[in-house]
Amino acid sequence: MSQTTRPSFGIMTAPQQVDYSDIQRVWREADGIEQIEHAWLFDHFMPIAGDPDGPIFEGWTLLSALAAQTSRLRLGLLVTSNRFRPPAVLAKIATTVDIVSGGRLDFGIGVGSRPDIPTARREYDGHGLPYYDTAHAVGSFAEACTVIRRLWTEDEPFDFEGEYIELSGALGNPRPVQRPHPPIMIGGRAAATLRVAAEHADLWNIPGGDIADAVQRSALLDRYCTELGRDPAAITRSIFLPVSYDHPELTRAAVDEALEAGFGHIVLGLSNPYPAGVARWIAEEIIGSRAEVAAPTGA
Repeated sequence: MSQTTRPSFGIMTAPQQVDYSDIQRVWREADGIEQIEHAWLFDHFMPIAGDPDGPIFEGWTLLSALAAQTSRLRLGLLVTSNRFRPPAVLAKIATTVDIVSGGRLDFGIGVGSRPDIPTARREYDGHGLPYYDTAHAVGSFAEACTVIRRLWTEDEPFDFEGEYIELSGALGNPRPVQRPHPPIMIGGRAAATLRVAAEHADLWNIPGGDIADAVQRSALLDRYCTELGRDPAAITRSIFLPVSYDHPELTRAAVDEALEAGFGHIVLGLSNPYPAGVARWIAEEIIGSRAEVAAPTGA
């Protein structure tokens, strides 16, 4: 906690119940506003809010399109589901986006939808995807992180024989622009996820709302890092906070609370419809001078 770092602010536009042109407008505007350093989509195949039969875009395809139309923003999915795509395929997709963006990808990944979310199961049934139990989901997630990193960094084909993943002659070519690989953001709050984050993550994200719980989870991540012999400060603490257009003072208070608790990477969730000039409004009304203030590292 003795080290400090400048906070980093970004936006998240959920690609559901919205037109492509609206998301495109917000990202292009944000790309020209230096206080906004990163932008995010999420990874679902069916809406998780609003009309359950409403429109929703595939995250990685949309991310690649937006990567080609921006030049400064770091970008990613908050977070991609490890359940949706085989890890070697996902590594190839992410490499492509990193190259398209010129090396601006932050690779967000998580275990995937929890079984206790009623609307989650239909995404799998509706797309012919298997829906394994939690133990399988967590175990395969840990192996996926290992496989993806190897595909990004190894020069020769390799075989991988895990409990959940088997590859023969695996090779990632081309390699990502960023070396040794794009930063890995792991999202989630469960203890099993935090153990994987302690080994693989460069950033860790948790949804805001209960800052006391977020602090406790961050402390647990510290403990797991220490057990592995890794410096907890090596993992940037990130938090997602929804934005209130009508009561920006509430959002500002939540941001200040998160910064004080050691979360220096702030993702501001924008609800749609997006007001005209929303990115500039975020920079002026929510971020303000906070982007220039040092925040504690870790939590």
